[in-house]
Amino acid sequence: MATLPEPRIDTLASLREHLQWAIELEHATLPPYLTALYSLDPERNPAAVEVVSSVFVEEMLHLALAANLLNAVGGAPRLDTPEMLPSHPRKLPHSDLELSLVPFGPEALEMFLRLEQPAPPGAPPEDDNYETIGQFYAAIEQGLRYLCDTLGEKEVFSGDPARQVSGDHFRHTGGSLVAVTDLASALGALEEIVEQGEGTARSEVWDGDQDEVAHYYRFMELKLGRRYRRGDTPESGPTGEKLSVDLTGVFLPTPNPAARTAQEEFNHTYCAILHLLEVAFNGSPRMLAVATGEMYALKAQAQELMRLGSPTFEYVPPELRRWSAGDHRRIVVLRNGPYVVYGRIPLRRKRKIVSAEQKNALTWKTGEPLETEETYALCRCGHSRAKPFCDGTHAVIGFDGTEAAPMRSYRELQHVHDGVGISARRVGELCIHAAFCIGRARPIAKMLDDTADSDVRSDIMGRIDHCPSGSYSYALERGGETIEADLPRAISVLEEEDGLASALWVTGGIPVTRSDGRPLETRNRMTLCRCGHSGNKPLCDGTHREIGFHE
Repeated sequence: MATLPEPRIDTLASLREHLQWAIELEHATLPPYLTALYSLDPERNPAAVEVVSSVFVEEMLHLALAANLLNAVGGAPRLDTPEMLPSHPRKLPHSDLELSLVPFGPEALEMFLRLEQPAPPGAPPEDDNYETIGQFYAAIEQGLRYLCDTLGEKEVFSGDPARQVSGDHFRHTGGSLVAVTDLASALGALEEIVEQGEGTARSEVWDGDQDEVAHYYRFMELKLGRRYRRGDTPESGPTGEKLSVDLTGVFLPTPNPAARTAQEEFNHTYCAILHLLEVAFNGSPRMLAVATGEMYALKAQAQELMRLGSPTFEYVPPELRRWSAGDHRRIVVLRNGPYVVYGRIPLRRKRKIVSAEQKNALTWKTGEPLETEETYALCRCGHSRAKPFCDGTHAVIGFDGTEAAPMRSYRELQHVHDGVGISARRVGELCIHAAFCIGRARPIAKMLDDTADSDVRSDIMGRIDHCPSGSYSYALERGGETIEADLPRAISVLEEEDGLASALWVTGGIPVTRSDGRPLETRNRMTLCRCGHSGNKPLCDGTHREIGFHE
């Protein structure tokens, strides 16, 4: 009986290195697939669009599975690095297969067929310079089994289970995004990757679930112009219904100097996606939904770009990006997307307390803290099923999050109203109508007439301190130093009377950056819209009251 060769992957360090290579390998397929997909006219080539887009989504799944595998064995996935985006044409990592960014057509199809080619029967595992992707993953499987036999599963699978992404975080494919915690689940993840690409046991055209044609054979369908059906084999070829591919229905790049600006915008968005994926795979699994949601923004940019040229997939260093750099405490507004919160800023709920008789605003009651990850995303469109957290729904519904908040400072916008021993300032553009300024009988503007009475003055100060947006502020004299309540660095999910869902109350001077990279004025308190309908986005303007927004 022939014995298997000794595994080349025989240490945990080597296993982690090869699983990082697997992440790089799976990512390397994405730019060529996206370039071909973006070049297709969906009206003239629906079959080709369906095939290429389905393969792309499953390659994203494979990327997530590779990250799960690396996390399971105590590694740390890296995606936001220049090595992920070398210039094209390029080699598939640790292979001689060349990848190019070409529009859909015979050249692209042949490249995809070489990429997804099944390993021949009896092909040996290859941990480097592999001929097929299946042989590379076979080497990883061999190494996993060897290390579990020699070190024990507990020693091999030492990673934090909380770093695993699962089907709860990725619902864009029929494939299985399994959490990897032991050898059995690791082998299941490897099987999912290989069978979706090559086919079941390398002898059938179907993937492991027996409900879809494997990647290689989907591309064969496009090449041969016919569908596979039950009973077909690799030897028989497809014998099902015909499908048409219109090679004239392809956007071909033409030299255009105006394309450069659009290409740079695309590159910024793509690198932001790499950043979000790295965040998701390194301790913030919920962020995977945000990263995949950003793919929709990428598609819209690509559609504009294809009128001028084609994407270049160049790496943009973090220091040159608009927002995706650094991990200090901050909030970033994604264009037409959620708020990304860095630095594990505490999140809790606050409920407005009102008087029983006249529903006058009295104070805020702080509830229990909400559990968050190191980096998390809060819904901005108002339609997430996981509120207050984002679940990617904004991308599906086409949320328009155009930011219109004034960029002038509070001092420039303020109106000053003086009383005795107090100078009140107000910026109407910031008001969310929380009604603390109204008072039991009259608004602050009228109460200022009676501020010779210290009780009235104290009442005004207390009401201003409870104004969540900071629309109102005060000093002891005109031009004096603003007196602010001592508020913690936190985000509060506000609830007003009758269960009305209100704004996100940001306190303690947390920086907020717009999607174009420009910072909003940092203040002790501000309120961000979460119903999706403010005319002053990203700031709240009280529209949630008009539309009766509830969670």
